[in-house]
Amino acid sequence: MSAAVPRAAKRLRLAPSRSWVCSECRRSFVSSVRQRQQQHGQEDKTTHFGFETISESMKASKVAGVFSSVASNYDAMNDFMSLGIHRLWKDHFVRSLNPGVQYASLQEQQEGQRILDIAGGSGDIAIRMLDHATNINRDNKTHVIVSDINPDMLAEGRKRLSTTSYQADGRVDYLEANAEDLSAVKSSSIDLYTVAFGIRNFTHKDKALEEAFRVLKPGGVFACLEFAPQLSNPLFNAVYKRWSFSAIPLIGQIVAADRDSYQYLVESIERFPSQPEFAQMIKDAGFLIPGQKPDGTSIEGGWEDLSMGIAAIHKGVKPL
Repeated sequence: MSAAVPRAAKRLRLAPSRSWVCSECRRSFVSSVRQRQQQHGQEDKTTHFGFETISESMKASKVAGVFSSVASNYDAMNDFMSLGIHRLWKDHFVRSLNPGVQYASLQEQQEGQRILDIAGGSGDIAIRMLDHATNINRDNKTHVIVSDINPDMLAEGRKRLSTTSYQADGRVDYLEANAEDLSAVKSSSIDLYTVAFGIRNFTHKDKALEEAFRVLKPGGVFACLEFAPQLSNPLFNAVYKRWSFSAIPLIGQIVAADRDSYQYLVESIERFPSQPEFAQMIKDAGFLIPGQKPDGTSIEGGWEDLSMGIAAIHKGVKPL
């Protein structure tokens, strides 16, 4: 009897613990779990964050973290990304748009352009736009709405614009908003929509383009300045890629103690559509593309490459 007790105890220890659940309850529980998993799979679609695949619901917060990190060093970051020539690109971008009302008859009616600068929290495009309108076109009425999803970037823009007369004169407003949902902006109320070095970070670029189309007046212009994934010269492209993926994250680590943010920014360029692909997206949103043939079958010069294609300017016009 005494020898049997240890063996029985051993069998008891080895036997798996069981709990009784009725078969109907078990089936109901399994069914509900599967249903929740299917719903979760449908709702939580994936997208890219640089080379990383993440759920769409996470991207906005991760991008926000990147730009909160680089907000105070935004110009330095663009210097690293563009080899220092982003300032010349921005100047050319603004000149090509020629913002401001040019005709005395319209100025007498005190009508200025309404410009919406998306992902423009740093304020550098807004200042250039207002400088050009004021100094070149003698227009003191043109107004810019600086919009950004990131409050840290908007704070940088406020700080920069506070040193100009434009803020005191009421010629600039600020809007914290997602470019994919500009419900705070009335339809057909904007003359010029600009986005510089921002659209590649959007989760749904097609939705942002649809919103751009909605808020623009008929005849209004969509204009985008963005880095391009491939340069026109293969040799220069190889050199630039090596610089981008090797040097820029390292510089970010040394200068800003933030390698990950700079690594993402480099990867985000690589994932952006090519110039023909993005021009097609603009067309699909309803815009007319400069250089498009009358039959609409192809696009010729629907964008302008800068510095052999390190960056490109895209434009679209909302039909009248």
